[in-house]
Amino acid sequence: MHKNKSSFINGVGDIPVIDLHFDESLIFCDLKAKDQEEVLKVMGNHLYEKNFVKESFIDAIIEREKTFPTGLPTSSNISVAIPHTDSVHVNKKAISLAILKDAVEFGIMGEQEAKTPVKIVFLLAIDKQNSHLKILQKLISIFQNEDVIKFLTTEKNKTLIKTKIIECLDLKEMN
Repeated sequence: MHKNKSSFINGVGDIPVIDLHFDESLIFCDLKAKDQEEVLKVMGNHLYEKNFVKESFIDAIIEREKTFPTGLPTSSNISVAIPHTDSVHVNKKAISLAILKDAVEFGIMGEQEAKTPVKIVFLLAIDKQNSHLKILQKLISIFQNEDVIKFLTTEKNKTLIKTKIIECLDLKEMN
């Protein structure tokens, strides 16, 4: 059991596949940032302060994003990004979510030079290399749902945002 309410991705029955921390303290609404690097620093520092990641995580996430960009345009014209890095930089699995006040440019996944204005960032701290694939698959379902994307960009209540993400990712609350 954890001190704080958190969530985990469902496995077989009630056995978690991935013990994954996600709560209101990991959600930023209307985050103001001048660029991608500032977004990653703010979110990464917050995860570091909560001991989810090592100090090296912040530089690693910034460097990985330069080489392997994670920006994804969506059909709702609101781009998202899913930055993540090597598990060696992670202490405990967590997802942090930022809804940006103003979109910032991220490179488009699979396209080195192309950029997209990102409004929603899911920062992944995953401690096993292959675990991020399961989470990415679940995140894609959110990105394909225009109603959820619009909800995330307009809702300011972190508890409602958390509930919606848990529902969409098929996360089960732990007490």
